[in-house]
Parts: sequence; structure tokens; C-alpha cells
Amino acid sequence: MPGITPDVISHKLAISPAYKPVRQKRRSYDAERYEAMRTEVEKVQTIGFIREATYPVWLANFVMVRKSTGGWRMCQDYTDLNKACPKDSFLLPRIDQLVDATAGHELLSFMDAYSGYNQIFMHPPDSEHTAFITDKGLYCYNVMPFGLKNAGATYQRLVNKIFAGYIGNIMEVYVDDMLVKSRSAEDHLQNLLIMFGILKDYRMRLNPKKCAFGVSSGKFLGFMISQRGIEANPEKIKAIIDMERPKTTKDIQSLTGRVAALTRFISRATDKCVSGTAVSSVLIRKPEKAELPIFYVSKALQSAELRYPPLEQLALALVVSARRLRPYFQAHGIKVLTNQPLRQVLQKPEISGRLIKWAIELGEFDIQFVPRPAEKGQAVVDFISELTPSTVQPTPEEITETILPDEPNVERFDTSTPIWGLHVDGSANQQGCGAGFVLTTPDGLKIEYALRFDFRTSNNEAEYEALLAGLRLAKSMNAKQIRIHSDSQLIVNQVTADFAAKDASMYAYLSTTHQLLRSFQAYEIKQIPRGENSHADALARLASAINDKVGRKVPVEILAQPSTVTSEACAVRYEDTWMSPIYLYLTNGTLPEDKAQARKLRYRSARYTVINDVLYKRGYTTPYLKCLTAEQGEYILREIHSGVCGDHSGSRSLAHKAFRQGYFWPTVHQDANSLVKRCDKCQRFDNVPHIPAEPLTPIVSPWPFAQ
Repeated sequence: MPGITPDVISHKLAISPAYKPVRQKRRSYDAERYEAMRTEVEKVQTIGFIREATYPVWLANFVMVRKSTGGWRMCQDYTDLNKACPKDSFLLPRIDQLVDATAGHELLSFMDAYSGYNQIFMHPPDSEHTAFITDKGLYCYNVMPFGLKNAGATYQRLVNKIFAGYIGNIMEVYVDDMLVKSRSAEDHLQNLLIMFGILKDYRMRLNPKKCAFGVSSGKFLGFMISQRGIEANPEKIKAIIDMERPKTTKDIQSLTGRVAALTRFISRATDKCVSGTAVSSVLIRKPEKAELPIFYVSKALQSAELRYPPLEQLALALVVSARRLRPYFQAHGIKVLTNQPLRQVLQKPEISGRLIKWAIELGEFDIQFVPRPAEKGQAVVDFISELTPSTVQPTPEEITETILPDEPNVERFDTSTPIWGLHVDGSANQQGCGAGFVLTTPDGLKIEYALRFDFRTSNNEAEYEALLAGLRLAKSMNAKQIRIHSDSQLIVNQVTADFAAKDASMYAYLSTTHQLLRSFQAYEIKQIPRGENSHADALARLASAINDKVGRKVPVEILAQPSTVTSEACAVRYEDTWMSPIYLYLTNGTLPEDKAQARKLRYRSARYTVINDVLYKRGYTTPYLKCLTAEQGEYILREIHSGVCGDHSGSRSLAHKAFRQGYFWPTVHQDANSLVKRCDKCQRFDNVPHIPAEPLTPIVSPWPFAQ
């Protein structure tokens, strides 16, 4: 009997002694199944796959399954036996990785083992446990049958052993499905000779009916593989097209399962299949100048995810992609094409908790954020949909007047520096006051923003508020040159100094605007018709009228007071603190003259970093913690301990709460302990300990000199 010699591998059951043997009762079948069973038993007994069993302790029934060709396949119901066998932890290869590794080769050869499982012998002591009952007697397998729990792991262990050194180079193997691949046609024959030599040495047989040699494309693990890449199996597509309209729950589940098998080939599949909001992404590879899609990922947003801001939804899409496509992210550098400031959001130390968690999760991968170019390949063109659809008409290139800040040596627009665009509009009516603006990045992305005022304003004041808010956002995003468009004649001409600001309120707004414009290298401002400013006008009306409906989610900020109102603050003078040496070393490289102190400072400073002139403490498992002085830390502890939401917690809990709020200073534990001891309410109402200060002295004798 041909097959793999037991010296190479054999299948062991490793039945747990905690399970009692089960002898299944004989089942009854129709005459057709009995006849097919007898024919199959006679055939496999002649080959030597089975033999008669005597006194088996485990007994299973045979099951006849109809083949797609119309014939019958004999299987065994090893349900009880499989429950007694522990799971083999040997992992099978990931199908998507194998499929991706085969794409792009000039010639391929597809092979399938002949009765692959039956080419591995059973471990002799376990052979009797595979016994099954027929109307002619009891039989057991000499070879590994189909249906055993760990049969796939055993076969994968075999092919990994015999093809070691070639898997991943010239061939890919998934259980009994084998593929030989060659980058060039000249090398394919040599690769086949190597593979055939291994098969001959180990006496493994192939099924000629399921083999195809030297072809440019073929089906492997349910996917169509070719030099162009990976394509969906036409048979799966045809099966969905030919399905009848689902009428029952089972039909809907069947349709869902078939569609799920093709989701990697469907752009924004979740958006098309479910209602509501979803996030999607596409993984592409770029051989030379082409862009070939590899995997589409989609996720429907649920419950709280629907309320995420647009940038957080974009970060969620990246996290979902990293989780589902983890092997790709681990093996390759990933470039994220986006016009959103995603990198800045994930690297800000004051971001929300989930963004910190996502940033840490993405930190293990080599991810680069690059702007999406204006010209994109077809794969990206077919997929990309802007975060919010644009309703603003393109503005003309002619600018009526260029206004430069009142600073010396400031040149006009530099063509090498990106130019941002800003459309602003304000609205004041009986329902309320609001403003809106659309900030356009150099790459063409439009960021919408709306503001609602808790104070009454005029239309002109609302226009100024929109302008100031847009300039503040552009400044925070490091814009250097900006073009401003407004439909207010008064605002544009006051900024360009064509009109004088006689009203005190207008003069205050104009002064604040000029002060903010000095932050830019150059700017341009122009009045446009209201029809060309419809996008910003819709945002302003959205903010001023709560009942106004806009078909997408837009962030609305509420301003409590006008932008011209300045807050009064007292100057606080700080002396040198524990942070001063670390901050000076990290910013200027200043070290103490003492070598020992300098070495100690360098070692200590490795745990800190400076972001935006603020010192933060770094940790392996914690987010960045803002460093405070002892006075600031005392205030933080006092607010946490006995503030509005204070619960008068203990010193250790108080210190950990300060850390969780994102603050750090070296004496936090000592300060927390001191604060709790000095808290009047804690000392008054805390539980009074009744344990004596020292152990009680036992009385040894009931009276003096007792025996």
C-alpha cells in the first residue's frame, strides 16, 4: 500500500482518559446508500486503507454524502471520538497570506494530493479507535481518515517537514493543496523537478485530474491567481447572481455568508450592505506606476462610534485595517494617503483616551502619513470618497488685492509654500447667532466648522467671529499662506483698509484680526458673491438655527463670549524647580559641571520629552504625563480629593488618580499622603481604629505564685 512511511509521520489520537468510550448505535439508511457504502468499503479494503476490527471500544456510524458530480463519498461520524481528543495547537497557514504570496508570478503549477489524508498511516495503537459499523461488519482504518479532529494539523505538519526550505520561495502549501510558482518561465521546469523529487522520495501521490502545470493563472484556495494579482472566484460570483430571492432567515444567512467571502474584493462593502455610517479603507501595492488593490476593509459604526468626530472615525478606520491586515502591517512599511491631519491628532499628548490607546496600538507598525497626491491611480480613484462632499464652487485665481502683515521683510506669496483657502460667513437672526467657515488644505481637503454664540451679535460681528475662528484653526494647523473669501463687503474692506472702523466694536474686531493675521507669512482677502459662498453660509445657518437640517455631521462649537474680550491674568513668577535641569538639557543640551551629576541627569532625562515647550514624562505602558511643579501638583491633588467631584479618597488612590488625569511630579505620593492627613473632613469622619496600640499582655496565672 503506497503512502508516507510511519517513520516520517503518523497520526496519533491522544485520547483523554477522562472520557468514556462511546459505541454509537447502528443507523438505518436506504438501499441506495447501503449499496454505495458496500462498493466504497470493498474498494478501500482492497487498497488496504481499512481492515476488520475486533472488540473496538470506540465505534462510529458511516455517513454517505452526495458529491457534486453525483456520486457518493463515505464519511464517518467521529463526533464522540473528536470530543475526547485534545485540540492540536499546530497552526495552519493564513489563507490570505498564501494567496497574496502567489500573485505576480509568471508561471504557476497547481497540484492536489490523491486522497491526501489517506496517505498518512494511523498510529497502530490508535487504529482500532477509528472503527465504524456497517451492515457487513466492523472496520477500522489503517490510514488517517477524513473527519478526525486534528487530521488537518497532522497533514500540515507533514508538508511543512518535507517541503522545508522551499515553502515561501518556489512553492506554497495549504494542507493537501500545493502550488509551485516561478517569477520567470525559464525557472519553472527546474522548480517542478525539485518538487517531484521530494514527492518521489516520500512516496506521496498526486491526483492528475486536479493538477494543472505551467499555467499563467488558476484557482488556489478559492481565489483566482494570476500574474496581474488576485481576483474573485467567478463561481462564487455566479452562485450569488443565480440565487433566488431570500424568503427565510436561513436564505438570508446563506446570502450573507456568500457575500462575506467576497468582501475583500468589494470597495466600501459595508457602506453598500448596511444602512447608517461605516468606515472603509483599501490596501494597495504599487508595482512600478500601477496601483493594484489587495484588500478592502469596511466596518459599520455602532452605538457610540456613530458620534465620533470625523477625524476619530478616520483613525478608527486605520485601526480596524491594522487589526484585520496585521500580517501586512508587520511585514511591510505602510504609507497612509490622507488629506486629514491624522498624524498630528494621534501624536498630541492631550488627546482623548481612545486615541491614546489607538496611537499605542499603531505604534508597533512602520506607518507613514503622506498627503494624497492630486493625481491618483485607478485603484485609489475608485475607492476614495472625501470626508465631506464639497458644495463650494471653485474660486477664480484672480485676487483683487494682496494685504501683507505689518512686519518688516515680508514677501508676497511664495510659490514653494502651500497656500490654504478659507471661506467664512456669519448669520444673526431671531433664532440665534452663528458662524461657519470652510478651511481648504493645499491638497484640496475641505474642513467644515460651525460656531454658535451664547451672546447676541450683529451680522458684521458674526462675520468677524467666523473669520477669527477660521484663522485660529489655520494657525493651529501650521498654515503659512492663506487666501480668505467672504461675502461681507464691510469686513473685506475694513481688513484691506479701504473702509475705516469707526464703531468701537468693529475696531476691536479689526485689531484682533490684524493681530492674528501677523502670524502668517502672507494672506489674500477678497469679497465674493453670496452664491459662491453657499457652503459657509449653510454652516452659519446651521449654527444659528437649531432646527436647520444639514445632511451630514458637522462639529458645532459654542462661544460663551466674543473673541475681542481678553482674559485678565496675573503674572506668576516661578523659580527653578525639579524640571529646570531636565528641560534645559532636552532643549539646549545644558549639563551640570559635575560629571557625576551630568551623567545622572542624562540618564534621568531619557524618561522625559519636550512637546510644544512643555515637559512630559514618558512611560512604556502609559501615555505622556504632563510634568508639574509642587505648587501645581498641590492644586491638582486638592481638586481631585475635595473638589466638586472629590470623594476624599485615600493617599494611594489619590496619587493614581492624578496619574490617570495625565499629570506627574516626583513627590506625588508624599504630597497625597500629607494632604489626606491634613484634610479636616477625612480626620473627622474617617473610621476610628479600635485596635490597641500594642499587643495585649496575656495573664499567665490566675493568682500570684499559682502552680
